[in-house]
Amino acid sequence: MDGRKRRWRQHKIDRREELVDGTLAAVRARGSTAGMDEIAAAIGVSKTVLYRYFSDKNDLVRAAMQRYIETTLMPRVYGAIKGDADEYQLIRSALAEYVGTVDEDPEVYRFIMGNGAADQSSLAEFENLFAELVCTVITERAQQRGVRTEGAALASYVLVGGIQLATHWWSTNKSLSRADVIDYLTMLAWSAIEGMARAGGSPAAFHAQPHVLPVSESPAGD
Repeated sequence: MDGRKRRWRQHKIDRREELVDGTLAAVRARGSTAGMDEIAAAIGVSKTVLYRYFSDKNDLVRAAMQRYIETTLMPRVYGAIKGDADEYQLIRSALAEYVGTVDEDPEVYRFIMGNGAADQSSLAEFENLFAELVCTVITERAQQRGVRTEGAALASYVLVGGIQLATHWWSTNKSLSRADVIDYLTMLAWSAIEGMARAGGSPAAFHAQPHVLPVSESPAGD
């Protein structure tokens, strides 16, 4: 590839990123239902320009999803989970960042998640990266305590999948406050990880334990 072709290719990449950033700004201003005409007008270009760089709206949504995950969602979650805090605080911080990111940018979240026809490969890639990151942290912390780690990957995918689905449900059904969502998700995630650690990561040891639900010591509603 000669220099001119390389420069043109880089120009197209840069221009796509500019248009994607403009799209995200337009969605924040005009809402998740904004169409191509509204997006183009907000950016200050013609719709023809958008179609020059994106084959259709699905292509634009896919690019917006990837940009949002790479520049906003993943950095916040990664920043929280890679810290040196204790295990409980790591879990709570990561959940707070994930839920907070969705809650603070609702129109963008609905735009990239609400288009059922869009290719969800970028979301799946993020979920895999998130799960692998969680798995790495769980494995490292478990090994320090002599806990078996064969089930770490499975547990990580269960946690990440459940968190993503629950947060998506909550984003359109605000029956709980943001603080409550973080509290409940933390309670559920911590209980799962603590339970595995208590059994040393061994299913046999877990099955050998008594499994009786305790009677709550707190009055209902506390």
